[in-house]
Amino acid sequence: MKSKVIAAVTNLVICAVIIVTALVGFYGGSAAAVADADNVYYGSQSEDEVCLMFNVYQNTGCVRDIVELLETYEAKATFFMGGCWADDNTDCVREVYAAGHEIASHGYFHKDHSKLGYEANLSEISTSVRLLEALCGADVRLFAPPSGAFGEYTVSACSKLGLDLVMWSKDTIDWRDSDPDVIFSRATDGLEGGDFILMHPTEGTVKALPRILGYIRNAGLTCTTVSHALGE
Repeated sequence: MKSKVIAAVTNLVICAVIIVTALVGFYGGSAAAVADADNVYYGSQSEDEVCLMFNVYQNTGCVRDIVELLETYEAKATFFMGGCWADDNTDCVREVYAAGHEIASHGYFHKDHSKLGYEANLSEISTSVRLLEALCGADVRLFAPPSGAFGEYTVSACSKLGLDLVMWSKDTIDWRDSDPDVIFSRATDGLEGGDFILMHPTEGTVKALPRILGYIRNAGLTCTTVSHALGE
């Protein structure tokens, strides 16, 4: 059972950052890095819900295809959107939100937040948050760092902005591997309530998603938003 990981001691945050950096370097950004810090989550305490998390910086057509599939299976998801993409695809952002999905921040320019200072983290995240809130007329509550890379200043910036920093418990690595069977396997192997499943709007993901959603439904699980899973 996955659970919230929360701690409030600064030296644990520093240790976690070192671990994250090592994992990202070893796995090329695909590792399911988990940090011990205030409001850093990699899963919920739900026994019957899972969360599909889509990190979006490209492939607008695939985003729309994903929204249609989610509607077909009566599933909800959280879309972590890059600001520079959202600025060029305002209609799509609004469509995703109007379909009942959660809109969250993935930064503005897909930077390595572990290498940014406090002010740079704050600017990169807040700019995307203001844009998404203006487009949707709703509060943005979550931030997912690109490549899972973050540092102490990222955590501090999120705290300043009132955001939860969100990681994942299952990574499909669909941005690299396009085989729908591989994507399906990574999303569903050992799946249990509380999992946060990381995905991207790729053609392989669109092809794999009906099987993934069917598997989740047949397992007696429900797809919900991250904020709902965290009780917010």
